[in-house]
Amino acid sequence: MEIFLGYVKAFAIGGLICMIAQIFINKTKMTSARILVMFLLIGVFLEFVGAFKYIEEFAGAGITIPITGFGSTIVKGAKEGAKVGLFEALTYGFRNMAGGLTAAIFFGFFFALIFKSHSKKA
Repeated sequence: MEIFLGYVKAFAIGGLICMIAQIFINKTKMTSARILVMFLLIGVFLEFVGAFKYIEEFAGAGITIPITGFGSTIVKGAKEGAKVGLFEALTYGFRNMAGGLTAAIFFGFFFALIFKSHSKKA
């Protein structure tokens, strides 16, 4: 039952994030790229102030899988690197996210070869 409850929490929080993004898309003139950056920066901010870990304990993958988790990972790496030195503070964030970024680039390229993209009509 505990595993099922974890899935429900992840689905609810992840769905809430997606719902908020959809509201921004429908009700504002913000582009998808700006909305993604906004959610990335929200993840950075939540990790910086220490609130992200509490949300992560509750929601699990519901908060870490969307772009907010990507922002959190960058800050975690930067904090870890700052203990070593200035250069490491700049590079450890990228080291932590290298696997996810590589997968995103690979699969983006792979699916671009298979499917035709279409521009959004205004």
